[in-house]
Amino acid sequence: MTVPMALLGLLEREPSHGYDLKRDYDAYFGRGKPLPFGQVYATLGRLARDGKVLVGEAEPGAGPDRKRYVITEQGVSEVEAWLHEPVEPEPHLQTVLFVKVVLALMSGRSAAGYLDRQRAAHLQRMRELTARKRTGGLVDALLADHGLFHLEADLRWIELTTARLDALAAVVRP
Repeated sequence: MTVPMALLGLLEREPSHGYDLKRDYDAYFGRGKPLPFGQVYATLGRLARDGKVLVGEAEPGAGPDRKRYVITEQGVSEVEAWLHEPVEPEPHLQTVLFVKVVLALMSGRSAAGYLDRQRAAHLQRMRELTARKRTGGLVDALLADHGLFHLEADLRWIELTTARLDALAAVVRP
């Protein structure tokens, strides 16, 4: 997820204060990793510098003065182009999981033990996502499903690789 594009997309709905953008980002995209306020304002500053948002005058409020941010036509065009472009399909052929298996085999360590620990970590994460899916709303459920499908694919790969460890060891060991 690219934070600048998410903030621009949120601003396209309506002009907003930084606090409101952070709240909406966290509600829709920040599951488990809220956006720091400093990053919100630093990103908005770069977007303003690059002509993608306009910064309104400071408005008095209950707390410190607040500035309202408005997306520009250039910002709208960038969001449109970004939404039109497909995301690069994942997964990539270089994964930490695979690197660890190969290095364990090359060094004579237990790749099977590593795969067992990784399987347990995946299953734990699947339980967490399943609980979130049951207790959350539609956004949580869809995000959890996305994560669960990826974890299921990893688990299938772990099982296949475990069955082929001896053959892989013969290929990667000197």
